[in-house]
Amino acid sequence: MELLKRKIDKYLIEWKNNPDKKPLIVKGARQIGKTESIRNFSKKNYESVIEINFILQKQYKNIFEEGYEVDNIIKNISLINPDFKFIPGNTLIFFDEIQDCINCTTALKSFNQDGRYDVICSGSLMGINYNEIESNSVGNKEDYDMHSMDFEEFLWAKGYNEEQVENLYEHMKNLIPFSNVELSVMFNNFKEYMIIGGMPAIVRSFVKNKNYSGTLKMQKQIILDYEEDITKYAVGLDQVRILNVYHKIPVFLGNENKKFQVSKIESGARNREYMGTVDWLNNAGIINICYCLERPELPLGGNFNPDNYRVFFRDTGLLIGSLDEEAQEDLRNNQNFNTYKGAIYGNIIADMLVKQGYKLYFYKNTKGTVEMDFFVRDKDSLIPVEVKANDGSTTSLNNLICRNEYKDIKYGIKLGYKNIGFNGKFYTFPYFLTFLLKRYLKEKK
Repeated sequence: MELLKRKIDKYLIEWKNNPDKKPLIVKGARQIGKTESIRNFSKKNYESVIEINFILQKQYKNIFEEGYEVDNIIKNISLINPDFKFIPGNTLIFFDEIQDCINCTTALKSFNQDGRYDVICSGSLMGINYNEIESNSVGNKEDYDMHSMDFEEFLWAKGYNEEQVENLYEHMKNLIPFSNVELSVMFNNFKEYMIIGGMPAIVRSFVKNKNYSGTLKMQKQIILDYEEDITKYAVGLDQVRILNVYHKIPVFLGNENKKFQVSKIESGARNREYMGTVDWLNNAGIINICYCLERPELPLGGNFNPDNYRVFFRDTGLLIGSLDEEAQEDLRNNQNFNTYKGAIYGNIIADMLVKQGYKLYFYKNTKGTVEMDFFVRDKDSLIPVEVKANDGSTTSLNNLICRNEYKDIKYGIKLGYKNIGFNGKFYTFPYFLTFLLKRYLKEKK
């Protein structure tokens, strides 16, 4: 099986080389490649690797029975498997699926203080009660939030090198339009990424076969796997209600306003009955939440309505897999992404922003005369980001930039099937450059 290059690879090397490193917890949704990346890193960098999977090897769940001293834990692991070698300074202990053995995180303090062995933990966010982990290991761990593959990782999988990706950024930084060939090729790559999403197994299949054969079946299977996990891990919450929300996400995205409304999930439903369900799906790494700003001004964090939000799938492949057969055929045969009222564009841009570390915000005034898809910021201004599924007008974007009442907004960004440009008010970028947006805004003069 060909290994996929991931951004966590570089992070893991930097972590290993840090003399003050602490045990690492790699968090993320199911099937995004956590185990594969950690396993690949460990084989290349350690003489001895102790890999324990608490779901597949349940006998190891008892290794903490005598307490959390490192020597006791090592003794118990060695009793179960005498072949494991513990070499101080050259051993990685990899605890996988820690959601099935939360005691493991209590041991991280001991491993951190002991220092003889490097420790990485990983698990599905769906089963992790992270508040419990925090209380068990506060100050004695590092966290890494992992996502499904972003567009840059997708390009790497297709054979593009870092120099070619850097060339995309040079165009963006210097506002140099792409040639017709460059634009056509990169838009085709982006459309492929929109259809299959970033789940590594699906990307690997697509790159190997050079077509979409089998990818829809794999997407639908992941959707079913997530449903099964919801049933397994939704402790203390109404599983039926979480599943109701999960199933209705495509419906909300297909509406013009895309607003999440509990009343549309089931007849007579009240907000208080669904409190926690959306947060649970968000914490599980399945969805992204985009909150409505009270006013388009800074600061973003204290200026939104927690009861007015939109919900997107964390990976666009899940949205694609949830569409009906007719929409699938239109997408895969005709690459007609407008069949779903721009929802696919909104979903993938939301995903690309989150993968850069952004939180999601939108705005719609009470009259409905000003509406904006997303907001980001640079060091001193608020930046509206408009996602255009077609070549329509940009009335809201112009209003936000030009009206004196929006003092924090100096300029805007428009994303679409367009070349690079700047008209004095907003920058226009092709969709596929979105993954570089944070770097661009940080380095922009």
